[in-house]
Amino acid sequence: MLFKISLLFIATIFAFWISAICGGGASLILLPLLNILLHASEVPFALTIGTFTSSASRIVVFRKHICWKIFLWFVPFSIPAVLLGAWLMKYVNPIYLQLIVALFLMGNIPELFRTHRAQEKEERPYPVFVLALVGFFAGFVSGVTGAIGLLFNRFYLRYGLSKEQIVATRAANEVFLHLIKLVIYILLGLYSKNAFFLGIAIAGATIVSAYTVKYVLPYLSEYMFRKIGYGAMAVSGIFLFFSTSHHILMEDKISFGKNRYDETTMNWRNSNFALEFALSDGFEIERQINANELPDKYKRAYDSLQLKYNPIYIEKVYKLGDKRAFEFNCFRGDILYKIEIEEEDR
Repeated sequence: MLFKISLLFIATIFAFWISAICGGGASLILLPLLNILLHASEVPFALTIGTFTSSASRIVVFRKHICWKIFLWFVPFSIPAVLLGAWLMKYVNPIYLQLIVALFLMGNIPELFRTHRAQEKEERPYPVFVLALVGFFAGFVSGVTGAIGLLFNRFYLRYGLSKEQIVATRAANEVFLHLIKLVIYILLGLYSKNAFFLGIAIAGATIVSAYTVKYVLPYLSEYMFRKIGYGAMAVSGIFLFFSTSHHILMEDKISFGKNRYDETTMNWRNSNFALEFALSDGFEIERQINANELPDKYKRAYDSLQLKYNPIYIEKVYKLGDKRAFEFNCFRGDILYKIEIEEEDR
């Protein structure tokens, strides 16, 4: 346990240095590491202890740079959303939302290749209803994953704020969310002893980071600040994508193979599907069923085929456009005959 805490402490200092330099995202940078150390449902609790401490520390250091207009529209809409997100933690596996977050972050890769002038043209204050929407979605995502960070960093970058304003305003917007989440996670039992100690390690490292990074920001240009921000989003998205994909493959027992008909199959949890693509029929998903699952009129077709073939394996075929069919894989000796009967319009 001591080794885990030491490793996380060092990683957190570097992550929050990067976070301050690029306007946020340490929590998303730490997600892949915490997914290894903790169960997915306990990760938000550990992260929130650290991110709350980080936000409070940055408010103290950068309080003169807070953009109060964003704060006053962001926070009121984010609080009910974070309650909703934390409540859903009881029913939704957060690893799937993390995968969506990863794909969203990877969408920032093209920004790395845009010129300074092109980025400046898109900088503009948003209408207040956009501030409210961003606050709501930020609260919801934070409630489920325990992290906001880089996911909404693009909003701050395009609003036209300076690097100090981004750091300060994000901290002010998020400190209340983190405090509320801590209370909710405790009430819902979404914590553990290990998560608590790892969260304390993150908190200590964030304080060290907050008070040392203020000497670094003045030496960064606004353009370089934004480039680092988009780069951190892209890199974090790539790492988070591979981390969450691995967890989903392991937890849901997803695997691919071939069946006796030489079709590509996918196993998901306790279900087995065959995937097939043909130029004439398009993409199809097939699931093996028993004869007693056939509608009555198809049972008669099955009975007549039994007079000629043995064995017969039945698959229910799902096609694009609400089309369904039943495929009879009929064997006569070692020879396979495929007979497909489409359902009539339903």
